[in-house]
Amino acid sequence: MSSIPILHPYRSLPGTWDEMYDGSTVRPHYQKVFEVLQQADVSTLQLKEHLAGKVFMNQGITFTVYSEDEGIERIFPFDIIPRIITSAEWLQIETGIKQRLKALNLFLKDIYSTQEIIKEGVVPADLVASCPHYIREAFGIPVPHDIYIHVSGIDLIKGEDGKFYVLEDNLRTPSGVSYMLENREVTKRIFPDLFMGTIVKRVSDYPIFLHQILLSLAPYGADDPTIVLLTPGVFNSAYYEHSFLAKQMGIALVEGRDLVVDNHKVYMKTTRGLKSVDVIYRRLDDEYLDPLVFNPNSLLGVPGLMSAYRKGNVALVNAVGNGVADDKAVYAYVPAMIKYYLNEEPILPNVPTYNLSDDESREYVFENIDSMVIKQTNQSGGYGMIMGNKLIEEYWAKAKIDITRDPRHYIAQPIIKLSTVPCFIDGRLQPRHVDLRPYALCGPDEIRIVPGGLTRVALKDGSLVVNSSQGGGSKDTWVVDF
Repeated sequence: MSSIPILHPYRSLPGTWDEMYDGSTVRPHYQKVFEVLQQADVSTLQLKEHLAGKVFMNQGITFTVYSEDEGIERIFPFDIIPRIITSAEWLQIETGIKQRLKALNLFLKDIYSTQEIIKEGVVPADLVASCPHYIREAFGIPVPHDIYIHVSGIDLIKGEDGKFYVLEDNLRTPSGVSYMLENREVTKRIFPDLFMGTIVKRVSDYPIFLHQILLSLAPYGADDPTIVLLTPGVFNSAYYEHSFLAKQMGIALVEGRDLVVDNHKVYMKTTRGLKSVDVIYRRLDDEYLDPLVFNPNSLLGVPGLMSAYRKGNVALVNAVGNGVADDKAVYAYVPAMIKYYLNEEPILPNVPTYNLSDDESREYVFENIDSMVIKQTNQSGGYGMIMGNKLIEEYWAKAKIDITRDPRHYIAQPIIKLSTVPCFIDGRLQPRHVDLRPYALCGPDEIRIVPGGLTRVALKDGSLVVNSSQGGGSKDTWVVDF
């Protein structure tokens, strides 16, 4: 390895797959980045890091941490060293995600209609019935082109064996795509020569693809369809992304108070009167969509929206009720769904998962807790996790009581050492654990996935939690030909 301070000593972590360094040599697809870093000094990279921070600050690229009292707005942490994925790896990721989404779409169509997969015992009926995100009000509602999952973010990890696994499906209102797009623009600015000298596949087409899909979902007969993005408002953690995407697509950004339903049709209030709305890209959870059907105290939704949706007068993206398919307990059955609906073996495997409502599984997990992570089935953002290797005995004693009292809402997985990539931290390169969230768009004719996605980084030394709310950050993701 080079003796330049930034690179020396860069060592992979024991028992961990490092994506740049195999323990003795730099992997071929990282060679060009490595050569650029060899020629750089610490002050140059610190300057680039400072420039990236200024760009994020000036453009208001933020997220919200609700648990901190001293100021909840945060600039999204960004690591300047791009993550490199080979085109061969990407081909497996892309085909695996497409296969998975085909099966999940068929599952949603099935359980909101004939429920054949339940009748045949492939997925337990009580598992679906007990899911808080199975929306009975959505049963029997036809959706355009039988597509329920229009926008998804599938979380992947690379394990100690160097293979990709699906960690989680995000099928309701997945966030983070704006960071993927902004990360690319920032990287192009701070490493222009490196970027120009490398053939990196584009991610910038994402807003175009999304807009095309939204147009394709307009009710039959709608000329020049009106599309809006429905946001909970400025206090939502992803509001920057909502405004960013609306601007990129040239559509109106609205809140619930900007819409009204009359005679089962949705209208937007404008200075020229009411304007018919055909497609709503909603970034609002199901329970807040319509106070006449769901939470009666919701001030974020639109009274009567579900009646317009049921009549087919407006398309909602994503469809109502998708949450049952990304429940962490249902996740364990996705390989069975792929086999049942497609008669195929999964291209991307799941992480081994234990549903704690099963007595034997729960007993096994409790006995081996030091090597397990326990997750609440409907939590996100890294909340509600119990890392078995960092347990305090008093806390674990209470947690076991809670889990035993309500086991349906917990799953366990073995703690996997996520792969590491080089990050520029404290003036030198250090390995940090990462995951990957590619974004898929399902349209009437095809599933499109821009090559890359959001790489999330556990910036804290030794941490496996990549969520921004838990101290994580992100970096640009390059798919290159190798």
